[in-house]
Amino acid sequence: MSSFESRLDLTELKTAVEGIRTEIGRVIVGQQATIDLLLTALLSDGHVLIEGVPGVAKTLTAKLLAKTIAVDFSRIQFTPDLMPSDVLGTSIFNPKSTEFEYRRGPIFANLVLIDEINRAPAKTQAALFEVMEERQVTNDGVTYRLEEPFLVLATQNPVEQEGTYRLPEAQLDRFLFKVVVGYPNLNEEIDILRGHHERRHLTDGVEAVQPALTAGQLQALRSQVHQVHVEDKVLEYIAQIVQSTRSNKSLFLGASPRASVALLNSSKALATLRGRDFVTPEDVQELAGPVLRHRILLTPEREMEGGTADEVIAQVLQKIEVPR
Repeated sequence: MSSFESRLDLTELKTAVEGIRTEIGRVIVGQQATIDLLLTALLSDGHVLIEGVPGVAKTLTAKLLAKTIAVDFSRIQFTPDLMPSDVLGTSIFNPKSTEFEYRRGPIFANLVLIDEINRAPAKTQAALFEVMEERQVTNDGVTYRLEEPFLVLATQNPVEQEGTYRLPEAQLDRFLFKVVVGYPNLNEEIDILRGHHERRHLTDGVEAVQPALTAGQLQALRSQVHQVHVEDKVLEYIAQIVQSTRSNKSLFLGASPRASVALLNSSKALATLRGRDFVTPEDVQELAGPVLRHRILLTPEREMEGGTADEVIAQVLQKIEVPR
């Protein structure tokens, strides 16, 4: 193992990650799995869909992550009357120059928080297709590139369906992860109450968080992630997992090749978080749920039986031989 570890110096990455965890930990109690997934997505340049019931700090966690990185941050509250131009921007006539000028929308930021993404109608959802996949916006035949890094963190409530619109599969597929945030346990909730009591002069504690990473540093860390070693048998393992979702009798829709690439890239990022410069099958297993759960559709029969995407993914992993 020592020979593997010597190939890539992960000291800077480890320092940056510990700094981000420390800053977020000033406000957020627990949720280590969620924070690890957000950091993994950050390092592998992927968007994240965060799902959870109201009040479990989905939006707060996203805001804190943005605060720990010295980049431009934008927040968009999705509502049923939101238009695509409210997100992407629009052309406005300038009487002085007698020409139309493009006024950029809030999507032109390095880190964009989209709150309650499933509250906007289909035409506004479709406006995100190009910008999330290609990092560009086309307006009146002119293409505008977004500055790197560009990361979308979107939240949604799985319980309340009144006034919501189901996200198209094409958009769901553009998210690297779907992260499910649950309730805290008893001890964590006590710590949450204690924290609120002790910093009652602050609104939500975001003011206490300081940047721990610059955009340039993040790009350098991502370059290191690309150099992480992946053996052929691990590549085959990833392909077998994704292929199995396409022939599973419990699934109406299997995962696309984009899912294979997402599982590969995120596994490389997770390996660096764990202090390694090589991917293990355990990395792949750990990320199979977040990468695949929003990319597959259960058959109506399996849904009626009360089955879930995570259960099917677990069954898929059990059937495939783990490489050693």
